[in-house]
Amino acid sequence: MSLTFEELPLRQETKAALKEHGFDSPFPIQEMVLPIALADGDVIGQAKTGTGKTLAFGIPLIERVIAPNDAEWKALEHKGAPQVLVVVPTRELCIQVAKDIDELANNRG
Repeated sequence: MSLTFEELPLRQETKAALKEHGFDSPFPIQEMVLPIALADGDVIGQAKTGTGKTLAFGIPLIERVIAPNDAEWKALEHKGAPQVLVVVPTRELCIQVAKDIDELANNRG
């Protein structure tokens, strides 16, 4: 497989953010996980440190979160309430995961 982020069913904002951060093609774990996760499938993945696991689960989360700029925001019952919970084993990893996802999602509003 030789998938690009442009070929995935992602919001234009997400594609632009990926490109802005220098990501044109998914890492192997992302290439395997993203098509399934973006189609609402359940996945379990395992890969070494630094191989793209954070964005493998982070991109589908970004795609599902309803941001204030989205048309669906007005119909959202509990505006401002958490929409996602990510559980990680250490504070250090929590900071890194939050930073990575925030950088990719910061143009969503």
